[in-house]
Amino acid sequence: MLDRGIPEALLHGVIDHGTTRYRDAEHLWVWLNVPDRDDNLLCAVLVLEDSLVVKTVLHRWELLP
Repeated sequence: MLDRGIPEALLHGVIDHGTTRYRDAEHLWVWLNVPDRDDNLLCAVLVLEDSLVVKTVLHRWELLP
């Protein structure tokens, strides 16, 4: 997050308001277009276990079919 300039509040916004795609029952991507950033599509890779785990945060991400 620090390397990509993504503050915690923005990450929460991606998770709370983003679009989701599940890989399986425990792994998913959540992404959100953030117009005021030059790398406007931010993505969080999440793992659902006993709690929500943010595995990584991506920027300049591209949604593939």
